[in-house]
Amino acid sequence: MNAASIVDEFEWRGMLYDVTDGARDMFARERVTAYVGFDPTASSLHVGSLLPIMALARLQRAGHSPIALVGGGTGLIGDPSGKSQERTLLSMEEVDRNLAGMRAQLERFLDFDAAPNPARLINNADWLRSITLLEFLRDTGKHFTVNYMLAKESVKRRLGGEEGISFTEFSYLLLQAHDYLVLHERFGCTLQMGGSDQWGNIMAGCDLIRKMAGGKAHGLVLPLVTTSAGTKFGKTEAGTVWLDPARTSPFRFYQFWLNTDDRDVAKYLKFFTWLDPPAIEELERAVVEAPEAREAQRRLAREVTAMVHGAEELQRAERASQILFGGSLKDASPSDLLMVFEDVPSTTMTQSALLGSTVAAAAYSAGLAASKGEAGRLIKQGGIYLNGERVTDDRRLLTSDDTIGGRLVVFQKGQRERRLVRIEGE
Repeated sequence: MNAASIVDEFEWRGMLYDVTDGARDMFARERVTAYVGFDPTASSLHVGSLLPIMALARLQRAGHSPIALVGGGTGLIGDPSGKSQERTLLSMEEVDRNLAGMRAQLERFLDFDAAPNPARLINNADWLRSITLLEFLRDTGKHFTVNYMLAKESVKRRLGGEEGISFTEFSYLLLQAHDYLVLHERFGCTLQMGGSDQWGNIMAGCDLIRKMAGGKAHGLVLPLVTTSAGTKFGKTEAGTVWLDPARTSPFRFYQFWLNTDDRDVAKYLKFFTWLDPPAIEELERAVVEAPEAREAQRRLAREVTAMVHGAEELQRAERASQILFGGSLKDASPSDLLMVFEDVPSTTMTQSALLGSTVAAAAYSAGLAASKGEAGRLIKQGGIYLNGERVTDDRRLLTSDDTIGGRLVVFQKGQRERRLVRIEGE
């Protein structure tokens, strides 16, 4: 991809919501330094951060220089954009701890050693924590009227609500504009990117650079990602989908993408993968011609999981996914089963209590039936499974061969209800 075509690339992928006049010409004539700000409110980024991360990664591959600006300073304040009420303010210690969890995740996408356009990870606390209030009001605040700030959509929306807006959050626009000015002066940054709700803040930065540095700066905003079903992207019944495997396992992460609605999968392939137009067009046809095969969803899940967690964790996630639909669980590893069934109710039994008991008694002890008698009746009716295989004899005794790696037994009632037995001790 040549440098001049990057805006066209964004446009084709549906990633271009709006861009300032002159930005296309800037890309055509020079290597651009661009930045995106990331909020350090948690120790991990989440899938809602992926679109701006991919925007920086695409710019770098096109020969431009990306900056990931982590808000160690502004994170103490909170951005009112897109929020209906004020966030809980973080302490400096919490912000610093959260910052430590982000670089490894960004390194999956950005090359911090590339020549001649390495990515940079910068903390705005480097300048915001040392600036005095009087300096800030004198050097930055004087360039913005209250009328200008009140006209911004994020502020107007909050003023019209019951909560209102605090002076702390009202000042956020000035802080973000100041960040852009500092990055412009120190690193020659001439493009800020963000979600479409950031347009007002970005324009404030462009104005400040023009007034204080006599420079020309630009903004490019991305669409806010939504689902066709009307739910918030990146939210599931289990909560936020994180990039940190300790918060969202690679299996759950893979399943999130695998469960993408047919109406959304082409859009997400364009947003979140490196696949080219012919490959995506072929997958779009597959959605129309054979939606039941879910070929596009599988490719999406593979591409994004490998990018975020690596090829080895992708393989584990795929093996674990097959467990759900593959019948017998005997060949599965205990670690894969624990990953698949992390949300399944479990109980712990000693080896001596479990082995030698009947399947009916063990299923009752695991909580799958209200009594041993009910468990026996379910077995006779073909409704109880042991490690994925139907049990037909209500007097069958459990042996060590029925355990998985000597550590687990999985009981199932019907098609969905499962119980996990963890074996400990003798």
